[in-house]
Amino acid sequence: MSTATASTTIVRPTDPTLRAALRLALIFAAVKLLLHITTNLWEAHIGYGYFRDEMYYLMCGRHLAWGYVDHGPIVAVQARLAETLFGHSLTGIRMLSAVAGAARVFLTGLLAWSLGGRRPAQGLAMLGILLAPQYLALDSFLSMNSCESIFWMSCVLALILLLRSPLNGIAPRWPWIFFGIAGGIGLLNKPSMTFFLIALLFGLLLTPQRRILFSRWAAVGIALLILIALPNLLWQIANHWPTLEFLHNGRVENKNISLGPVPFLLTQILNLGPLTVFLWVPGLVWLLRNPGAKTFRWLAYTYFLFLAAMMALHAKDYYVVPIYPVLFAAGAIAWEQRFANRRTVKAGRALAFPVYEATLTLAGLFVLPLAIPVMTPSTWLAYTKATHLYKLSGNTENASSGPLPQFYADRFGWQEEVDQVTRAFHSLSPEDQRKVSIFASNYGEASAINLLGHGLPTAISGHNSYWLWGPGGATGEVMIVINGATPEEMRKYYGSVEIVGRMDHPLSMPFEHRNIYLCRNRVKNTAADWKDFKHYI
Repeated sequence: MSTATASTTIVRPTDPTLRAALRLALIFAAVKLLLHITTNLWEAHIGYGYFRDEMYYLMCGRHLAWGYVDHGPIVAVQARLAETLFGHSLTGIRMLSAVAGAARVFLTGLLAWSLGGRRPAQGLAMLGILLAPQYLALDSFLSMNSCESIFWMSCVLALILLLRSPLNGIAPRWPWIFFGIAGGIGLLNKPSMTFFLIALLFGLLLTPQRRILFSRWAAVGIALLILIALPNLLWQIANHWPTLEFLHNGRVENKNISLGPVPFLLTQILNLGPLTVFLWVPGLVWLLRNPGAKTFRWLAYTYFLFLAAMMALHAKDYYVVPIYPVLFAAGAIAWEQRFANRRTVKAGRALAFPVYEATLTLAGLFVLPLAIPVMTPSTWLAYTKATHLYKLSGNTENASSGPLPQFYADRFGWQEEVDQVTRAFHSLSPEDQRKVSIFASNYGEASAINLLGHGLPTAISGHNSYWLWGPGGATGEVMIVINGATPEEMRKYYGSVEIVGRMDHPLSMPFEHRNIYLCRNRVKNTAADWKDFKHYI
């Protein structure tokens, strides 16, 4: 072979620490998954039911589309898959969220490895994430929020591996393709990823690592991201931007609690657990100041930019939560380097900081009842009163929640509602049963009837995506209506109004204490008047 045509293939060895990091991450992920399976089984045993949003997502799963008024399409696919695999089992429908939580723990371990951490750093980072109250809560029910960190941190991991590619022998195209897939699906999961990606872009532009943006494969990755997210954008355009209308109405009607900068930051500390501040804050400092972290300084800038954006937009405090795993990973490396001469660190133990890690574990168990309903309501009220933890069980919306916080209160009263509607339906003549339609004022009430009811007409509503699904065959001739209006107010719209039941569960949200009406002869035909039923909030 001539020297002119000869070629040399350089084979770089795989990082020998990767396999050990994967094994350790799988162990911690398995612990996380087992925790949620156990607590979900226990919740059902002590009387907690479906969370309001879970029932709605299950109904969205029965109306698969490229978009919804108040969330992306991924959670509907998640719900459809969970219902198909597990039926109506509470533990089953929450299984994919539990798996997503386990994946977050797994990714945190890989992030610590990719940033240069050894087993002590990997173990500490994963333990911190596993026990953080906000993650425990988000992963304990069917929701798109449990999946957010997977897509955000997959994008971060792809960029870190890209910057490390000379060390790992990774072709530049693969991290960018991975980035594009994760980013695109993340946008389909929740629109807030848009702000994260923008913060990530500017974080890179502020550092010399901006160079990775100016390549053919970067363009391919970004194009792939846009292509995956495009169907949702087209759906938004075709449906006249319902999500923007939903967000606008929420601001106008003051739906959510708005926090100033200082309370917003304090809430971040509470959400993650006060003791973890000694983990993720050092992670920020390490990224900003440690010479060995200079290549990854854009991660700190990304955090500050995203945090500032969420504060400026008066977003819910938990919108920042998906970004923290990388700070936990960086903070664990800071601990590993600071205590490098300790025997446990030198030995490479997975739990090399026993005092801090034991304290984190005990604190996590102490506040567990605030994140997951593992106590009966009466025991929970007594426990939180005795420990003064009730003050920390805040809501994200302005509506009063009654004796329990909203996250727990929204699990009560649904079967009672369905039972009363069922009695009202069976009290009708066969002719009226064929004509009657059921109208609910919000997606929780409608979804409870459609999920828990048997032999009832499909409930309709003007709330969020229910409005897009239309009035069905409702005419208004005979209707069972659930809302908070008085009989006098109802008589403005119907020829006959009769109270046939009442939702009044003592533990449910106060605004759900309302009448169930049997109404006849609506002044306007329901289908013809459907546009006035729309309520996006």
